[in-house]
Amino acid sequence: MLAVIALIALAFLYYQGKRKPVGNPQYVAMGSSFAAGIGLGKRPAGSPLVCMRSVNGYPQQLARMRGLSLVDVSCSGATASHVLSGGQVFLGPQLDALGQDTELVTMTVGGNDVRYVGDLSFMAGRKSKSPIGWLMRRFWTGPLTPEQRDFLDLHGTLVAILQQIRRRSPKAKVVVLSYPLVLPPDDPCPKLQLSADEAGMMGQVGENLADVTRSAAQDGGAIFIDMQHLGAKHHACSPEPWVNGWNDTAGAQFHPTLEGSKAMVKAIAQALDDPAATAS
Repeated sequence: MLAVIALIALAFLYYQGKRKPVGNPQYVAMGSSFAAGIGLGKRPAGSPLVCMRSVNGYPQQLARMRGLSLVDVSCSGATASHVLSGGQVFLGPQLDALGQDTELVTMTVGGNDVRYVGDLSFMAGRKSKSPIGWLMRRFWTGPLTPEQRDFLDLHGTLVAILQQIRRRSPKAKVVVLSYPLVLPPDDPCPKLQLSADEAGMMGQVGENLADVTRSAAQDGGAIFIDMQHLGAKHHACSPEPWVNGWNDTAGAQFHPTLEGSKAMVKAIAQALDDPAATAS
């Protein structure tokens, strides 16, 4: 019976993954869970279960605000390579959603390539007294070393994505957002469940990720929005956080809050109306 259930689930994931994106791709949203809006509300009708998109991810909010026809292919767990070449749980390249008449493309991706949130989650989760914490302590081998986080390769993949967007959608405005600031620049707060050394190390990963995203956006001719900078006073330990810590109960851990998602929408809208105001 368990084998039958597993086969049915696998077949369903295959069916969802192989379906072509539907709708008018006036606006195409690509990226990882930070774009998908994991934990921020109900799932949009017809979206793949594995992607864990929500109706309050910044692409969905932006489309409603500006009356745009949206094809949202953002997916939790996606890497830049998944955007470029596919391969995520039967899903094709996110780039395949683009059309010749696409007017707007947004993207937030790269954190999974360098295991940013993944390492944060294991660092915090292994201190839990739950069964999951026990499993993490037993089987997790530790965070990637700085040398293992291949930011150079990520830069090249991001530039390749932007080149493909230009080729497939020559009329489109392309907006690339960095990940919002998660960790405070000073001592971590208890809800992060991280030591000062862990927070410091992963804070540097976050800064490097933002720097690489900025550089790739510049090299690829895209508008860049530095959410790391814009959210400097809204990290997980701040009075008005744009991201959750580990112990927060509303939304996904170490991911944008609803206010953070709204801030990303606001930043994109401002960049579209005045690119010089937020691009760098």
